[in-house]
Amino acid sequence: MSETFRAAWQRALYGPDGFYRRERPSAHFRTSVHASADFGHAIARLAGLVGLDQVVDIGAGSGELGKVLRTEGLQVLDIELDDELPERLTGLVIANEWLDNVPCEVVEWDEDGVPHYLSADLTPGDVVEGNDLDWLQMWWPGEPGDRAEVGTTRDAAWQDVVRRLTDGAVAIAIDYGHVNSTRPPYGTLTGFRSGQECAPEPDGTCDITAHVALDSLGGTIVSQRDALRALGLSATRPPLELAQTDPMRYLSELSSAGEAAELLDPSGLGAFGWVWTATGAETVRRASRALSA
Repeated sequence: MSETFRAAWQRALYGPDGFYRRERPSAHFRTSVHASADFGHAIARLAGLVGLDQVVDIGAGSGELGKVLRTEGLQVLDIELDDELPERLTGLVIANEWLDNVPCEVVEWDEDGVPHYLSADLTPGDVVEGNDLDWLQMWWPGEPGDRAEVGTTRDAAWQDVVRRLTDGAVAIAIDYGHVNSTRPPYGTLTGFRSGQECAPEPDGTCDITAHVALDSLGGTIVSQRDALRALGLSATRPPLELAQTDPMRYLSELSSAGEAAELLDPSGLGAFGWVWTATGAETVRRASRALSA
């Protein structure tokens, strides 16, 4: 069997000379954390609403989210590349744009409707079988010529997080993704280099990513736009009169409104999905109330 794209993807991102061993993510792509500190403040507000004082940040990058959360008095545990997850996870667990960088198999259906794994050069290889085939049949059935990203590795990674939750903990996977009714027929595999989208070359020179099948993760799905609005974020511009009476405050509030608009943009970051799971009846109730617009 030739090397699959998943294996090449894994090496390109996380191998000894992989992309994430050498590069700072913020130099290549922009996330909600980079867009505005208001994202972190909203996460802090959520922690307070569900009664938690600790946040675990999975895929913490350079720790931008944790820096904001610590100013709110929260304890933060940053988890990055070589860090192992604690056997038990307490508090609010956030995985922001983590699962999209968990390498997965990429497949393509042939003219007879049979799915094949794609190799490192994106040419068809062996026929898809076993758990991957079962996953496709349940979550992403295709037709001749279609492509898909098989979500088994993402599901397993997220289930590993959820199984570690202690009573009263909440876990949220935040990512761009799709559900059964909106699966893209040709997949979403792509790359990013220096802030620009590029071909997903598995050579270590670029980030490689693909959208997440959010519904296969389990849990409750809410859009980032709805979640952040429920947590009090607003893109309402300050009244023009304020520019005359208090110009510095006007400029500050105008800047905040612009940042909020980016986080809430339904065609951008606002379209991200939040998939959340809580343990304990009271925590489930609080999380549901906090994240419902």
